[in-house]
Amino acid sequence: MSERCVAHLDMDAFYVSVELRRHPELRGKPVVVAGGGPRSVVTTASYEARRFGVGSAMPASRARRLCPQAVVLAPDFPYYRAASAEVMAIVRRHVETVEVVGLDEAYLDLTGLPAPHAAMRAVVAEIRERTGLGASVGIGPNKLVAKVASDAEKPRGFVVLTREGACERFAASPCTLIPGIGEKTGERLRALGIASVGALAQAPLDALTAVFSARTAQHLRALARFEHDAPVTQERRVVSESRERTFDSDVAAPEELERFLLALAGELAAALERKRRRGRTVSIKVRLSDFSTHTRARTLPVAVNASADVGRVALELLRDFGPSRPVRLLGVRVAGLSEELAEAEQLTLAV
Repeated sequence: MSERCVAHLDMDAFYVSVELRRHPELRGKPVVVAGGGPRSVVTTASYEARRFGVGSAMPASRARRLCPQAVVLAPDFPYYRAASAEVMAIVRRHVETVEVVGLDEAYLDLTGLPAPHAAMRAVVAEIRERTGLGASVGIGPNKLVAKVASDAEKPRGFVVLTREGACERFAASPCTLIPGIGEKTGERLRALGIASVGALAQAPLDALTAVFSARTAQHLRALARFEHDAPVTQERRVVSESRERTFDSDVAAPEELERFLLALAGELAAALERKRRRGRTVSIKVRLSDFSTHTRARTLPVAVNASADVGRVALELLRDFGPSRPVRLLGVRVAGLSEELAEAEQLTLAV
C-alpha cells in the first residue's frame, strides 16, 4: 500500500490577488482589504503592504498608520466566492479527493498517484493560467506537515517534507507555528520553559501534565512531532455557526447590548432554519473595552434553531455574565450542529 501523500494548497494573499484582477493598476502597490468602520479589521494585505508590518486581523486603523500610502479596498465576498469556485473546479479536475477548508485553501489526497509532485505543479500552473492567481503548496505524509510546509516559503512556495524533515526544519520555530497551538497555549508552554517546537517534541509528559490534562499534553507533543492521522475527506463537516458584531463605539447600556444580541441571534437562527440545522450548545462571546474576551456557553437537552430559543438562552448567558466594562464586540454561536429530524420527530425547547 502506498504511503499517504497529502498536499495543502494555499492561495497567496487571495482576496487582494482577486481584487487585482479587476484593479490591475494597483499591482505592485501596497493594498489592504478591510472594512470602512472605525473598528474594522484587515481581511488580508498584499505582500507590498506586509513589508510595512500590515497583517490579517489587525485593526484597519493601525494598518493605515503603519502604511499610510496603502490603497484600502472594501471586501467583496460574493466576488471572492466566485473566484474560489473557479480555483476549486480546477483542483477537482486534477485530483479526486479534495477537502476544501476555506475560500482560499484545500487539502488534496495524492496517495497512489504515479507522480504526485508533478500533479500539484500542474494544478498550480493551470490555476495561474486560467485565473491569474498564485498559490503555495506543501506536500507531506499528513495534513499537518502539508499545512505547515505550504506556509514556509510564501508566496508561490512549493515545499515537500517528510515528517522527520518537518521536525528538523521547524525545531527552532515557536510552538505557535503549529496549527492548533494558539497564543494562550504558547504562553503557558513558555511559562514551562518550552519555547520551540523541538523543545515541545522532547518535553516529558509529566512536565506538561503539570499544566495541561493528560490528553492535551499527549496531543500537544504529538503535534510538535508532526504526528497526525486525520484523513482528507470530501466533505467538511460544519459543527457550529455564529454571528458577531464589532461596535463603532463601546456599548455599556444593558438594554442596548440585549437588543444587539437578540438581533444577532435572529440572524443566526434564520440561517440555521434555511439550512435545516439545529444545535444543542448556545454560546456568547463578549469582548470588553480592555480587549479581554469572554465566552459563556450552555448545552441544552434538545437541539434548537428557533430565534426565540437561541435568543432566550443567549440573553440569559449575557445577564449572568454581567459585563464589568463597556463592550466592543458581541457574538452568539450555536454548536453541535446536526441535520433536522423529520417533522414528526422534532422536539422543541420547553419554555
